Amino acid sequence: MYDEEDINLLDNEDDLESPLDHIEPLTDESETAKPDPVAMLALLADPQPQQRMLAARAFCDIQYEPAIPHLITLLTDTCPLVRVSAAYALGRNPSPDAVEPLINQLKRDLNGYVRKGVVWALGNCRDRRSLIPLTHALRTDISAVRLWSASALAQMTTVGYETVVGAIPPLIEALVQDPIPAVRSNSAWAIGQLCKELPSNVVYATAIDALIQAFAEDKDLGVREDAKASLLGVGDPRGLQLIETLEKEGWF
Repeated sequence: MYDEEDINLLDNEDDLESPLDHIEPLTDESETAKPDPVAMLALLADPQPQQRMLAARAFCDIQYEPAIPHLITLLTDTCPLVRVSAAYALGRNPSPDAVEPLINQLKRDLNGYVRKGVVWALGNCRDRRSLIPLTHALRTDISAVRLWSASALAQMTTVGYETVVGAIPPLIEALVQDPIPAVRSNSAWAIGQLCKELPSNVVYATAIDALIQAFAEDKDLGVREDAKASLLGVGDPRGLQLIETLEKEGWF
């Protein structure tokens, strides 16, 4: 699967490399001192955009529920660096209250890397309301946002069966049709994650067929490898048999 380190390779003309693209995941312990959340909370309302941005970025590293309403407000800040910082911070502090504001911002924000942060946050919110906007972004947005939308849809595994079923068709469409190999790779990975939550029904079979097709026919080696990894992860007998057959024939 491709991640944020590959984003700048997809849309160089849009300068989509965000200063927040390389934030580290939250851990239980940290070797460095965390910012004081109370002090950072006050700075979220600072008149200087630089201070608001730094405060929002602090909540990319710390979880603090009282900050969520203020971060939601900053999604519509006039400064795009503040908006993207707020989006990432809400991804680290997911809340049902943030879902609709994030969806609204995804629809209207003209800045590509703000929308990247928004789709990442929507994925982390794991809410059924995110399904339609994420699938729309996967079909229509710039390639960097499409890539992250595919990854975000994989988070639907914990939301419920109907949401998982709804995420499969647009991911198959992206796997088969998207012109960017990295987007197809992330779609293959996401399909594999979702298939683990499906019973053996027609939706599951269609998804497996798409992974098999990508493994056997995609022109990009990375896409084929991700499709193979998804088939192995799901453990579908048809997929496993095809992998074994093609490897015996020296297909790789």
